[in-house]
Amino acid sequence: MRKINDYIDTVFTKQDALLEEVIASIEENGMPAISVSPSSGKLLTMLVTISGAKNILEIGALGGYSGICLARGFGNEGTLTSLELEERYAKLAANNLAYAGFGDQVLYRTGPALDSLAQLDEEEQQFDFFFIDADKENYANYLEACIQLAEPGALIVLDNVLARGSVADPEVQPKRYTSFMQSFNETVANHPQLESLLIPLGDGMTVAEVKK
Repeated sequence: MRKINDYIDTVFTKQDALLEEVIASIEENGMPAISVSPSSGKLLTMLVTISGAKNILEIGALGGYSGICLARGFGNEGTLTSLELEERYAKLAANNLAYAGFGDQVLYRTGPALDSLAQLDEEEQQFDFFFIDADKENYANYLEACIQLAEPGALIVLDNVLARGSVADPEVQPKRYTSFMQSFNETVANHPQLESLLIPLGDGMTVAEVKK
């Protein structure tokens, strides 16, 4: 799986100085190296562009790598709302998004994401694109909250759904969330409000369309 992803990254992505600086800033600040892969980031940009999404909600900001990829998809016309538990992570992400030229188009809400999602629902906000890359144990809760906030036809993209391949290969050392993710993937695949497909890119990304 790693060799395949390395091949895809090498052939289909180009060196990106800005995103490399983001990765360096994440490392310098002692944050975990868990940003999406270059090809996964490119897929996010393409999905936003293809769908025409202009109002995006991200759950899990880290240092802003995925946020930049999402914002590149909508250019000068969209907005990104990003939910992040850690204040210092959100601050670094905000700095990196501003450096990338999207400072006026992104809003960060810090604290538990489920609280922020409930607040957004109370505010009757709606979004046309979602990216979920946060604590795996809450993926099911995040998914339902996003469906509640979704415009008809919105896309919901979820990262790390393969749990390093352990959901499908019993010979791979299981992660602490492997069994949970196996169950979650079944839930998404059979959800009555979604049309979904798992793409084996990076650590696995599921793309789901909210049925109109």
